[in-house]
Amino acid sequence: MKFLTEWKLMPGQTASAAKRFLAGGASPPEGLTIIARWHKADLSGGIVIGECDDPRVIYDDAVAWADLVEIRVTPAISDDEAGPILAKHFG
Repeated sequence: MKFLTEWKLMPGQTASAAKRFLAGGASPPEGLTIIARWHKADLSGGIVIGECDDPRVIYDDAVAWADLVEIRVTPAISDDEAGPILAKHFG
């Protein structure tokens, strides 16, 4: 299953988050594949598209960063996956 994770740095946590990121802290835990990760140009946060079979893995990753960032995780599907479903109901 794919997940869209949006993260926003808590005030005053830019340096701490950057140090953790550079030290390898953003490496995905076992069971999570990172498809893409983007950082906002204003350093306020970013998004990650990931894939895993167990939502506990996403939860574990979120908890590991909860002291520095606010995190929102949403299950997501691609256009290729959404198209047939939309066609079934609206096509």
